[in-house]
Amino acid sequence: MTDPTDGAPTDGAPVHGAPVHGAPVHGAPANGDAASRDVATERAAWDDWRARRRAALTAPQGNLALVETRWAPPGERPDLDAARAALWEGQTLTTLERTEPVSGRPEYGLRRWDPRSPALRHFDSVDTFPYRPEWVLEAQYEPVEGARTVPFEHIRDNGGTRDLVVPGDLRLTLDGADYTLSAFDDDGTLLLVFGDPTNGTSTYGAGRFLFVHLDERDAGPQRVVLDFNRSFVPPCGFSDQYNCPMPPRQNRLHVPVEAGEKVPVFRDGYGAH
Repeated sequence: MTDPTDGAPTDGAPVHGAPVHGAPVHGAPANGDAASRDVATERAAWDDWRARRRAALTAPQGNLALVETRWAPPGERPDLDAARAALWEGQTLTTLERTEPVSGRPEYGLRRWDPRSPALRHFDSVDTFPYRPEWVLEAQYEPVEGARTVPFEHIRDNGGTRDLVVPGDLRLTLDGADYTLSAFDDDGTLLLVFGDPTNGTSTYGAGRFLFVHLDERDAGPQRVVLDFNRSFVPPCGFSDQYNCPMPPRQNRLHVPVEAGEKVPVFRDGYGAH
């Protein structure tokens, strides 16, 4: 998955703002003018993130362009030549692989992308909360030894779960409650799938995603930034051809996270589902 939060601080840079009902985050300047300037810089970086996020969504192989995901029968691979012959003008194919959750055997599939998909033609924007510096938080990352996996329910698996590699725990204190969050490895970056009371009201019903960047120079425990202003709608919010992981119990926050993306907005009554 393309990380729309690329460019977020990963090297222990100061984080400005404060946790909800908490003490100032480590590194926040005491000088009010300096804090205002730094927040303005962060807001500008967030605006740039939003622009890059929109560009990724509307790309020829962005989330909005996916019109078909097709899996070959067990033990078989898809017929690429036949699939290419059936493409319409401008459409492209990519291959994908996953593990069948019961047998553990690999499954192979195809994705078809259309730069003129109905979702792209009707897409307007992603409704988003205003930038809120108080939702730039710190957590403690604690790595674990071995290839630990955690079961995640997926939106199209009818209650079934798939085991994803979770290389460590994220420990977060929020509004007086302690959480041990599970963020799985997504091509070398941690992806936190979280839920909160806004889901299904002001934000996407199946939860939201947030990339968590580690300092790759440090293999041990470390402080990490959770910038919930950069939480985003999962791919399945833009196309029903994705099978997104959903928040496990330990990733469901009791505080409404009124930061980051809310829901996609489409024109003319169109819906992605």
